[in-house]
Amino acid sequence: MNDFSVHRIIGRGGFGEVYGCRKADTGKMYAMKCLDKKRIKMKQGETLALNERTMLSLVSTGVDCPFIVCMTYAFHTPDKLCFILDLMNGGDLHYHLSQHGVFNESDMKFYAAEVILGLEHMHKRFIVYRDLKPANILLDENGHVRISDLGLACDFSKKKPHASVGTHGYMAPEVLSKGTPYDSSADWFSFGCMLYKLLKGHSPFRQHKTKDKHEIDRMTLTMNVELPESFSKELRDLLEGLLQRDIDKRLGCKGGGAEEVKSHPFFTGIDWNQVYYQKYTPPLIPPRGEVNAADAFDIGSFDEEDTKGIKLTDQDQELYRYFPLTISERWQQEVAETVFETVNTEADKLEQKRKAKQKQRFDADEKDSDCILHGYIKKYGGSFASVWQTRYAKLYPNRLELHTESGNTKPELVFMDQIEEVSPDFVQFKNEQCVQIRFRDGIRDGKLIITNSDEIGLKEWALSLRAAHKESQELLGSMAKKAGKIYGTEGQRAGGGGTTDGKQSSGGAGVLISSSGTGGGVLGQKNANGGSN
Repeated sequence: MNDFSVHRIIGRGGFGEVYGCRKADTGKMYAMKCLDKKRIKMKQGETLALNERTMLSLVSTGVDCPFIVCMTYAFHTPDKLCFILDLMNGGDLHYHLSQHGVFNESDMKFYAAEVILGLEHMHKRFIVYRDLKPANILLDENGHVRISDLGLACDFSKKKPHASVGTHGYMAPEVLSKGTPYDSSADWFSFGCMLYKLLKGHSPFRQHKTKDKHEIDRMTLTMNVELPESFSKELRDLLEGLLQRDIDKRLGCKGGGAEEVKSHPFFTGIDWNQVYYQKYTPPLIPPRGEVNAADAFDIGSFDEEDTKGIKLTDQDQELYRYFPLTISERWQQEVAETVFETVNTEADKLEQKRKAKQKQRFDADEKDSDCILHGYIKKYGGSFASVWQTRYAKLYPNRLELHTESGNTKPELVFMDQIEEVSPDFVQFKNEQCVQIRFRDGIRDGKLIITNSDEIGLKEWALSLRAAHKESQELLGSMAKKAGKIYGTEGQRAGGGGTTDGKQSSGGAGVLISSSGTGGGVLGQKNANGGSN
């Protein structure tokens, strides 16, 4: 319990309260559902409490489901059983139905789609929920829904249940028929009842809002639901399929499970991947800063007088020996979302400060120079030519300088007269869009590959490199022609004393056009014996 700081109470159930809480070491917010052990003993609810823990562990393990209130931790104290669950602070659909009024078909379709994926997640794990109703569908702060409270859920993988449990007006005929075994079929009938409630404000079997449970059950077992003409043809067909008393004829129970429901014409146009990733806009966003619960100001605490005579024995405590649990995947996700994210954010801030400071220094250095472009790029290289290296690049008319991030070593220089070609298009390399610089034969390693995480920045580097290389080639060509006019025939290789077949005599003067590390190309004279004039 010391691992959590408990905030205000946000709800109450038959065995205890639900609080908002924060995990002390990571700061992540959760809901803490605390069940009172004495109250459990008084109501003989030990089996239900342990079953809820088992069901929560089954739906919370493995592939995450964004449409079920899942559990990350379970633990107990001498007096309480505690579930640490996803925090849902947007209220439930029953409350919003009372505040908002009934929903139209389009809005109902949104909630139906998300609930279908929640049921599908359970059914794939051989769990029948058995208590589907608007009051058990909670909203998060953005308006997306999750199925909550798995206290009545049941594993049917080895043996089908036959107990008559649930909420009157939503229970399937096979659940009401005592002794009849059933499986996930019960949830699709309840799903139909829930959709009807969202559209009309009451269960299809609670005509005139009767509260007589026996009458509601009798109507569920015998009455054919009359659907309003105001419902669309597709909606009427969907509800008729879901509310079939005969399981073999019920939608979702013919062998295809949730896929049967998802492929119904009512859901034509729905992209189920978009539903899973919560990309559709919710029809209702819970008001921020408000308590979205009807009994928010009437929750109170349990009267301890109720359990005054209840004593917890060692045998009672032994029942909960294996209750503690941590869902490892969700714990790892919590750490990744909080601790690692915080550490990475701080590291990114320091890195950005360092780069900004370094950029200011480079900006100052290049203020009055002929630098065309400068900034961070990545080049492929390293000791084994196998890693991306970050470099601060500076492009001049005659060269490219690649500075290390520390700036303490001499930059790597790439002269324009060494380059054969700058790739006209981007090349794909190591899953990156790159610019490839190809060198003349025998120079360096044949090529240099650079990239930039910013697409616009990469295009700017590619255009600038191509332009600088083109201008350098044109300048070098122009200078060679001038040298040819001065020292020999223009059509021959630049140099005095050259012969008509392109061979140079031993006594003529040659021309060397080279690139300097500090400026543009330099024209100099060099005789055939190696001396400079």
